[in-house]
Amino acid sequence: MKNVAVIGAGTMGNGIAHTFAQSGFKVQLIDINEASLKKGMETITRNLDRMVAKEKVTAADKEATLNHINTFTNINEGVEHADLVVEAATENLDLKLKIFKELDDACPKDTILATNTSSISITQIAAATSRPEMVIGMHFMNPVPIMKLVEIIRGYNTSDSVTNTIMAMSKTLGKTPVEVNDYPGFVANRILMPMLNESIETLYNGVAGVNEIDTVMKLGMAHPMGPLQLADFIGLDVCLSILNVMYDGFKNPKYAPCPLLVNMVNAGKLGVKSGEGFYDYSESRKAEIVSKQFVK
Repeated sequence: MKNVAVIGAGTMGNGIAHTFAQSGFKVQLIDINEASLKKGMETITRNLDRMVAKEKVTAADKEATLNHINTFTNINEGVEHADLVVEAATENLDLKLKIFKELDDACPKDTILATNTSSISITQIAAATSRPEMVIGMHFMNPVPIMKLVEIIRGYNTSDSVTNTIMAMSKTLGKTPVEVNDYPGFVANRILMPMLNESIETLYNGVAGVNEIDTVMKLGMAHPMGPLQLADFIGLDVCLSILNVMYDGFKNPKYAPCPLLVNMVNAGKLGVKSGEGFYDYSESRKAEIVSKQFVK
C-alpha cells in the first residue's frame, strides 16, 4: 500500500497526512475548503520546522515529507488511486455517512476505507457503503505526529485481512496499534470522557476550583495535564459530542454530560480553539484560569 488519501485538513487530518508522508507514503490531502488546505499545509510545515530544530528529522526529511503530499478540493480526483482512505472530518454522523457514500462510489473496489472517529459506530458508518468488510476505525491521538497509540476498531463486518493489514501498516508509521471492538467510545474515550465529565461535575458542585482539581490529578495521579485543561485542549464541543454518543448508545445516565459542559458549549466557550474554556487562552492571558464562577 503506497497511496493514502486523507479527508479533512483540520487538526487531526493534517496530523495524519504528516505522519503518513513522513513514513514515505504518497498522500492526497482532501478538503472542500481551499483555505483549510492552506492552513493544514502551513501547520505541517511549522511542525516539521520544530522537528528539524530539535534534530528529530533533517531538512532533507522535511522537504521529502512535504513533497509526498498533494492537496485536492475534489474528492473524486483525490481518491482515484488510493489504497487507503482515512476520513478525519468533523465528528458528525450525518456528515460521515455522506462522505462514506461518496467514497464508496469514487474509490477503487479494493480500497480500504478508514475513519478517525473518536466515538461513532464503525458498523453504522460501514453500512453506508457496499463494502462493510473493508471499513475500519483508525483512531489516532492528538497530536498525531507525536502520540504513539492508534485504536484500531473493528466494525461488525470488518474482515480479518483488513484488520491485519491496518495493524501492520500502523506499525510502519511508528505507532502502537491496539485492536478493539465497536462499542460507543471504544476504549480510550469510554474511560477518558467519564473522567473529564466527573471533573467538570466536581467543579460544578463547588467541591474545588479549576486549579485545585487539575493539581490533584497532576500531582496525585501523575497525569501530565489536568482533566479540565485536557478538556480545553480536546475541545469542549468534542467532549460533549462524544459523551452524547455514549449516552445515546448505552442509555446509561452515568454518561450524561454535566450541565456546565452543555452551557459552556452553547456559549461558544470551547477551550483552546475558541480562546476560552476553563482557562483563558488569549495572547495576554496565556492559559490563566477564567475568573468567573463555575459552580451551580
